[in-house]
Amino acid sequence: MIEPGGDHEFPPAVRKTIRQGQVADYRAAADFINREAFDLVCLQHEFGIFGGEAGALILGLVARLDAPLVTTLHTVLDRPTTAQRRVMKDIVTASARVVVMADKARDMLINVYGADPGKIDVIAHGIPDVPLASARAAKERLGFTDRKVILTFGLMSPNKGIETMIEAMPEIVRRTPDVLYVVMGATHPALLAREGERYRDTLTARVRELGLDDHVAFINRFVDRPELLDHIAMCDVYATPYLAAAQMTSGTLAYSHGLGRPVVSTPYWHAAELLADGSGVLIPFDNPAGFGPAISDLLGNDTERLAMGRKAYAASRPMIWANSARRYAASFRKACRERRLASGGQAGMPEPGPVRLRTNVQPDLPPISLDHLAAMSDDTGIFQHAVHAIADRSHGYCIDDNARALLLCCGLADGPDAPLARRLSSTFAAFIQHGWNPGNRRFRNFMGFDRRWLEDAGSEDSHGRTLWALGAYSARACSLGHARWAKELFSEALADVEAFTSPRSWAFTLLGLASYCAVYAEDHAAARLRAELAGRLERLLGEQEGPEWTWFENGLSYDNARLPQALIVTGAAALSATMVEAGLRSLRWLVAMQTAPEGHFRPVGSHGFLMTSRNSPEPFDQQPLEACATIAACIAAKGVDPDSSWRAEAERAFAWFLGANDLGIKLADLATGSCRDGLHPDRANENRGAESVLSFLLALADMQRLRAADRRAPSQPSPSTHEAINA
Repeated sequence: MIEPGGDHEFPPAVRKTIRQGQVADYRAAADFINREAFDLVCLQHEFGIFGGEAGALILGLVARLDAPLVTTLHTVLDRPTTAQRRVMKDIVTASARVVVMADKARDMLINVYGADPGKIDVIAHGIPDVPLASARAAKERLGFTDRKVILTFGLMSPNKGIETMIEAMPEIVRRTPDVLYVVMGATHPALLAREGERYRDTLTARVRELGLDDHVAFINRFVDRPELLDHIAMCDVYATPYLAAAQMTSGTLAYSHGLGRPVVSTPYWHAAELLADGSGVLIPFDNPAGFGPAISDLLGNDTERLAMGRKAYAASRPMIWANSARRYAASFRKACRERRLASGGQAGMPEPGPVRLRTNVQPDLPPISLDHLAAMSDDTGIFQHAVHAIADRSHGYCIDDNARALLLCCGLADGPDAPLARRLSSTFAAFIQHGWNPGNRRFRNFMGFDRRWLEDAGSEDSHGRTLWALGAYSARACSLGHARWAKELFSEALADVEAFTSPRSWAFTLLGLASYCAVYAEDHAAARLRAELAGRLERLLGEQEGPEWTWFENGLSYDNARLPQALIVTGAAALSATMVEAGLRSLRWLVAMQTAPEGHFRPVGSHGFLMTSRNSPEPFDQQPLEACATIAACIAAKGVDPDSSWRAEAERAFAWFLGANDLGIKLADLATGSCRDGLHPDRANENRGAESVLSFLLALADMQRLRAADRRAPSQPSPSTHEAINA
């Protein structure tokens, strides 16, 4: 896009340009796109980019396109002018899919513009995936050593509210004498063309009036992304004192949040939504008296400030560019699929063809190999991620994976790899012990390679999964001393689960309680909590269940089969037929949702994990975790239900690892015990991280025990193994 008077040099990748105010250029661009026969067009829409009233000239382009259009709306106005409303409605109508970056934007599209809810995808603003780092090193590189730094970044204009922060600075300086407020970014080009640097001059004059020359620094230039990330990394607090609520997206807010910087902000739409979980501080608009104390409190309390930064970093992981790309790819596939269906299957982006299977093929199961598991572990624990088959130390460890690893090893204590399994069990158990934070009675989750914890408390789900492993280990540990350790830590960490709100944390805890209560039946507190958590799950299913939706939540997420599995094993132990039936009913529905039209197993794709509408699951990305959970749940169902199909469902899910999947790709390496990280739409993910490897090994162990039990006594129920005594 070339604005009037613009003179730009573009790289060779730019094939076509449009002069902003030239109607013919928009039509010519559409004709060019049609001649090139692109599969799809993605339009990034922002008011002010395109020519005509309210940017109406872009309508001449979108109306002529042959390919399906996916539009990302960077701004959605709640009070549009007549022209803005017309342009927005016409763009939405012309688009096969519409992407917005916040739930509020979705609601406004529906309520203000009458958009079809079914065509809207919410994809958060992407952020770089960089390690959480201390500000000290970046300060040394940039020359801000020994200063407490507040940062605001962006093209300068009056709506940024910089004057609010300047008025707050005397109070901040009084409490933090070494503070420096850095205002980085050039003046907005439109403002510069209209009035020059008058606004910036007003700000610098006010800085002088307040005697803040040593405490406010303006960096008046454009900066590239690496320099921006360096400056965000060096700040102690990031401030966005914007003056108006109607800002749907702030890239700088997303970046600072994603780099683990504590944010103090006015409650404009994006900030109010992003920081609602307490990973930042919201201050009313135009309120210097609020900004001063809030920032001073953070600068004066390292513990609180760093904890807030860690919380922001953890909460922002779904926003990293790789995840944004996956969700965009899912939106693109939907657009192409809908166009193909509308045109009789002739148009659109090709999708991978499914593999037709002979469902009676049941290959012999290989012995369990712990080679890759051992290679992924050191004397601290198991690494989270891998680059191909090599452990990736840069992402460190997490308690989730060490709990899964302990769960696996405690079920292998009597097998051929027993010595290695026992040795690894000690390592994984020690990681869990070190992860326990008695101060807040929670397990930490993420640890860097430098053995420093990145948070004071992990998620409720990671706490529940750790209890699951401890419950199983208390019943099946390799020694009495290990069993006593697991029992004591399990009991100590159990009480606070009653306050948890995550259904998966309840389910994971119930799976641990199934093993624990089978051995320690005299623990009445554990038995009472088991009844409470199972009752919650059962009630949740009853509240959410509908004619075509037999599930606990409004959407499908990860580790789904653990919820019905928890009801089945708990109901079986409590002799509650209604609880067992609730588990079986929801599992039957989930199994149906995870069956491809050709009959093979198709796990719920991660592209749909954040969706809250009751839509069919996304087909990609497919992850080993879902196959593993489905196998265990079906084995548990087989133990209580005479329906013979549960065995076949477990076999079908296990066959997914061996190539019976949408791409016909074998994911598991039977010789080493490694497993690829899943399936993209067009290929396998060649990395072999801990979650995937453990999912395969747990599934293999379950299937081995299932077949062994069938050989011994075909008429007897078959236990699921990786909660030890759960059927």
